[in-house]
Amino acid sequence: MTQRLTPSTALLLTLPPLLWAGNAVVGRVVRELVSPMTLNFIRWLLAFVLLLPVAFAVLRRESPLWLHWKRYALLGLLGIGCYNALQYLALQTSTPINVTLVGSSMPLWMLATGMLFFGARVRPQEIAGAALSMLGVLLVLSRGRWSELLALRLVPGDLYMMLATISWAFYSWMLAGTREPAAVRQDWSFFLMAQLVFGMAWSGAFAAGEWALSDGHVDGGWTLAAALAFIVLGPAILAYRCWGAGVQRAGPQVAGFFSNLTPLFAALMSAAFLKELPHWYHGGAFALIVGGIWVSSRR
Repeated sequence: MTQRLTPSTALLLTLPPLLWAGNAVVGRVVRELVSPMTLNFIRWLLAFVLLLPVAFAVLRRESPLWLHWKRYALLGLLGIGCYNALQYLALQTSTPINVTLVGSSMPLWMLATGMLFFGARVRPQEIAGAALSMLGVLLVLSRGRWSELLALRLVPGDLYMMLATISWAFYSWMLAGTREPAAVRQDWSFFLMAQLVFGMAWSGAFAAGEWALSDGHVDGGWTLAAALAFIVLGPAILAYRCWGAGVQRAGPQVAGFFSNLTPLFAALMSAAFLKELPHWYHGGAFALIVGGIWVSSRR
């Protein structure tokens, strides 16, 4: 049962896109230092170590985790094993701006996945909200000049990001589709740890395959260490905690529109790194995206 979109819920759903925008930029920066599947495995291995002291109880033999292992194994595959690994793989050949552009199709995949596989009813407000939100994304990506969009070229990495987006849509619907056992639901760290147990197995298997079949590598250094510190504490732990709570409150359909804030944040970060001041189209895009969220969440 979803709740009305409150300021606190909106904040929960806004923070993950901000962190994901940073994740796309950082993933592109370190693409030469570590192979994508290995980066994903190291990321979640470190997150597991950080959560272990506070969520160890979920691993005990009597934990309900083992009674519902199929659910958590699938959540771990979609959200931990596939989504981020595919995104890092996409950044090998694509740019953060293209990756976030492809990822901006999230609301459409959320609506389609819910309707086709979870029996959700798509409301006219949600279709209108998706249109407004997509216009906002296209505005910021075009820098206010629609002819700029014609210069964008899709590469294999964009296909990987499309698969990642579909994976995340299924993951989000599964978050909202079943109530967790009380022993797991009582603490967010328990719920993330329940996914990590299986997610690490999936990501570890993918990393092993990468080393066996292709160019698996890790070139250590302060740049990689700083990148790992950010993606573990921010996009991994904090973003997953906020997204899970936000989806359970607002529902996956409304939550999907917040993902369209990611390319806007990515553009603002790029402007900050380049010491450029925001332009009018940043404000216009923000208004359209927020307008799409508001329209889609109306009763």
